[in-house]
Amino acid sequence: MKGLIVRNTGSWYDVRTDDGQLFACKVKGNFRLRGIRSTNPVAVGDRVEIKATETADGGQIGQNTALITEILDRRNYIIRKASNLSKQSHIIAANVDLAGLVVTLAHPETSTTFIDRFIASAEAYRVPVVLIINKVDLYSEADLRYLEALMFLYRQLGYSCHAVSAATGEGMDALCRELRGKVTLFSGNSGVGKSTLLNRLVPEARAKTAELSAAHDQGQHTTTFSEMYDLEGGGAIIDTPGIRGFGTFDFEREEVSHYFREIFAIGRDCRFGNCTHTHEPGCAVQKALDNHEIAESRYQSYLSMLEDKDEGKYRERF
Repeated sequence: MKGLIVRNTGSWYDVRTDDGQLFACKVKGNFRLRGIRSTNPVAVGDRVEIKATETADGGQIGQNTALITEILDRRNYIIRKASNLSKQSHIIAANVDLAGLVVTLAHPETSTTFIDRFIASAEAYRVPVVLIINKVDLYSEADLRYLEALMFLYRQLGYSCHAVSAATGEGMDALCRELRGKVTLFSGNSGVGKSTLLNRLVPEARAKTAELSAAHDQGQHTTTFSEMYDLEGGGAIIDTPGIRGFGTFDFEREEVSHYFREIFAIGRDCRFGNCTHTHEPGCAVQKALDNHEIAESRYQSYLSMLEDKDEGKYRERF
């Protein structure tokens, strides 16, 4: 039987078959992802082959159980470095139409470095990005001015941006229109309101929410596993646990500039074809930076990613 992974609890995978049945599944044997060392062999959004088993073997009472025997070809996926094991990856979701990065400019603050790392990873796997800036109802006048500048920057680069309040509903109609008919991954730091946003979009999800830590203005992990929720009118949301850092996986230094649209475009005019845009003479990117044609924040994110070959760096809080 063929089906779609709609929920991942870490040890069990819920698979919805093409005829609408739901199976609690384990992975058969020692799965390897075509040479990629991964903490999770399959992810929500994967299409798989399953074989039904006769006994529950730990599954929920009354629920069908099966073994996942094969992963069908993926058209894309979003991946990051695992937070606890070096040289391993963690696949966040597979077969998505959009990568929705939920961020906040305050309560808590999401760094532009985190935003750029996520966008670069999506670029690497050819997944369009939508930037969802939440909690606008809580922002000061200074926050709102920064919001306008940030949205101008990313829209100029060709990325879709939405300023919303999941709590009040502000900006949600336009976001709903963009998500309709698409499978969208939701990712972001803990505390940015992904669960509240999900509940606004899919009320029956009833995702748990929690207050920010008063001491550190940081979020608490309320989503502990990944799950797909169908949207009314077509499409789906893949909700994922909050992450503190986004370590890029398997990027070579000479490739990093390819995933920063403006740096890649301007870099074509550099004197040297293998320019790293850090110190070389005749560097068009350095000239553009001096002329304020490239945002300093984007360039600093680029430099940060050049250093990712330093094992353990990805464990830092970006």
